[in-house]
Amino acid sequence: MGLPPTADALPQALIDRDQWVCWRPHERDGKPTKVPIVPGTTQFASTTDPDTWRRFQTAREAVTTTSVDGLGFVFTADDPLVGIDLDDCRDPETGEPTAWASRIISQLDSYTEVSPSGTGYHVLVSGTLPEGRNRAGDLELYDRSRFFTVTGDHVSETPSTIQQRSQALETLHATEMDTSTGASSAEDGTSAPAHAAEGSPSTDTSTPTTGVATLSDEELLTRAHAAANGEKFTRLWNGNTSGYESHSEADMALCRLLAFWTGCDAARIDRLFRRSGLFRDKWDTVHYADGSTYGDKTIERAITHTDDVYTPPEADADDRSDTAPATPSGSTDQPSASTDTDQQDPPATTATSPVSSPPTSDPTVNAAESGADDAISAANPQRAQARRDRIEELTDRVESLLAENERLRTELQAERERRQQLEAATEEASSGWWPFSRG
Repeated sequence: MGLPPTADALPQALIDRDQWVCWRPHERDGKPTKVPIVPGTTQFASTTDPDTWRRFQTAREAVTTTSVDGLGFVFTADDPLVGIDLDDCRDPETGEPTAWASRIISQLDSYTEVSPSGTGYHVLVSGTLPEGRNRAGDLELYDRSRFFTVTGDHVSETPSTIQQRSQALETLHATEMDTSTGASSAEDGTSAPAHAAEGSPSTDTSTPTTGVATLSDEELLTRAHAAANGEKFTRLWNGNTSGYESHSEADMALCRLLAFWTGCDAARIDRLFRRSGLFRDKWDTVHYADGSTYGDKTIERAITHTDDVYTPPEADADDRSDTAPATPSGSTDQPSASTDTDQQDPPATTATSPVSSPPTSDPTVNAAESGADDAISAANPQRAQARRDRIEELTDRVESLLAENERLRTELQAERERRQQLEAATEEASSGWWPFSRG
């Protein structure tokens, strides 16, 4: 990369804020990404720690004196700025954008620059980002806890300043982030292509194909709280770490549950976890040599250890309805498709437990048990409920044992400290002044 942009080449709304970092490229899990660096050092910066950010001029000078590739700007909840990242949508040879990118850039009509790769754009606006998904294919929207590379390679057809665009953001979010409309708009090339974005975190995944994608976050959380192990989910969701040896173990437990409920959708796990009582600044802190944050790795490991995912009962019903063989006309020997569906639907769809099977992301349950539960549910609802009750009982016993173990560890540590104090006192007494000289 050449010389970094000067202050005159950038919007004053950015220059006025001391939220600048440097960045360098890094390969994470075989994918290219960019990691933030504290200006003037070789240390990783954090997008949630203001102590690792600098004023613009300091960051710009660091680009010319240290081994970094460019400037970056951090978005926070305290500023009104929103960044829109459009990837793989610009021909680096001709400089022409694709149709969907051109439409979005025109719709936002605010400061826009070419990304470092030359194959995408960054649009900066002022406004409020709607709640919900913030990624869809090659389109990402950020208003906090993230940073944008800044090139100063301004797209001349766009304003040179950052414009207030809350209404445009709402429209963009509604049309591009709504999974129910994304498929239809993709047919005419107006939505973002659904493949991995350049520089996106290693935990990014494609939109899940399970029925959970059609459920809102609120509906998914309601089902999780009401499930057979909903009490455990609720404790973790509220930030209660009792029964776990550390806060990190509680983080992992909640992420594994979220992995089950979200169909291992990494972006959705991240979004939901940030709403939980367990969320803390450490989540966005770079903890690994590959530039991964603590949250990135926690989600990655949770997904790796999740063998099964939640499928809404209504999705199962739709699948069975689509694949059920037609019943011969006038036949009374075989049940109709609707009767068969009713029989196969597990009783867990009642108000007390809306899930089709117990959350098998829980360490006490595995994928084989999930399949067995489905068969048992269809043949013997009472037995299926008894099985779930047993699983919940065993889970509670494990958690009780963990709590007892923590209590014993605390007592042991206290005893060690008491013994150390006694030994120190004994040593001090034995090394005291001896009143008689040696003859």
